Amino acid sequence: MHFLSALTIVAALVTAGCVTQPIEQKSALELQAIQVKEFETNQRTAFTAVMSVFQDLGYIVNSASLETGFITAKSPAKTEMVIFSGYIITDEKANAFIEQIAPNRTKVRLTFVRTEQKSTGFGKVGERDIPITDPAPYQSAFAKIQQSIFIRSNVN
Repeated sequence: MHFLSALTIVAALVTAGCVTQPIEQKSALELQAIQVKEFETNQRTAFTAVMSVFQDLGYIVNSASLETGFITAKSPAKTEMVIFSGYIITDEKANAFIEQIAPNRTKVRLTFVRTEQKSTGFGKVGERDIPITDPAPYQSAFAKIQQSIFIRSNVN
C-alpha cells in the first residue's frame, strides 16, 4: 500500500513538470509597436549599426544584404540536461529589416525568436519556435542601435 502511494506521488511530481505556460498572443499592431523604430539616418548607417549591435549582443550573422536591407543572425546554442526528459537545446534567432523611408529617415524592424529542441533518451526530437514578445529586449537593442548610429554619424 505504501509502495502504491509513493509511486502515485512520484508520478504526480514527474508529470507536473510537463505543464507548459501558454504563449502570450499579441496583435499585429502590438507586435509592430514593439519591433519597429525609425531613425534619422540613411540606410547604410542604420544597416552597419544593426550589424554591429547584433554582433555585440553575441549573435552570429548568417546573412546580410544592404541591397535588400535584410540581416539574419543566430545565437550560439545552449544545451541543458533535464532529469527524466533528456536534453533541451535552445538558441535565439534575430532578424532585421532596414528600409529607407525618406531622405535621412530609416525604419528598422527587429524580430527575436527563441528555438527549443527537445531530445529524449530514445532519440526523439521536437522543435518549437517561440516569438519573443517582451518589449525589453527590443528596447535594449534599439537603444544600442541609436548609440551606434550616433557614434557613426558624429565621428567625422
